[in-house]
Amino acid sequence: MLEILALIYFTKKIGILALQKGLKPGIWKLYTILAWFGAEIVGILIGFAAFGQENTIGAVLVGLACAVPSAFIVRSALNKKPDALDDDINKIGVRDLYP
Repeated sequence: MLEILALIYFTKKIGILALQKGLKPGIWKLYTILAWFGAEIVGILIGFAAFGQENTIGAVLVGLACAVPSAFIVRSALNKKPDALDDDINKIGVRDLYP
């Protein structure tokens, strides 16, 4: 359950950051989810290789330990993108559509 809450938290933060960068937030949220589950599966396989197939708790903990950094990797890739420019010169003469 905590894993789902952490994934929701990370996807919301990634979506906000993508909007600040002028990118589509849905794509970056999808990248976060795919990276999370991909890293978790790889971590579980590493855990099974390290602890054996009888110790599923250890394998799942290794999977979670691999999943959390994947969200930070996606965030760092998004941070490297340039910010969206808000050119005021292009807004001259345009009325506010939303008062």
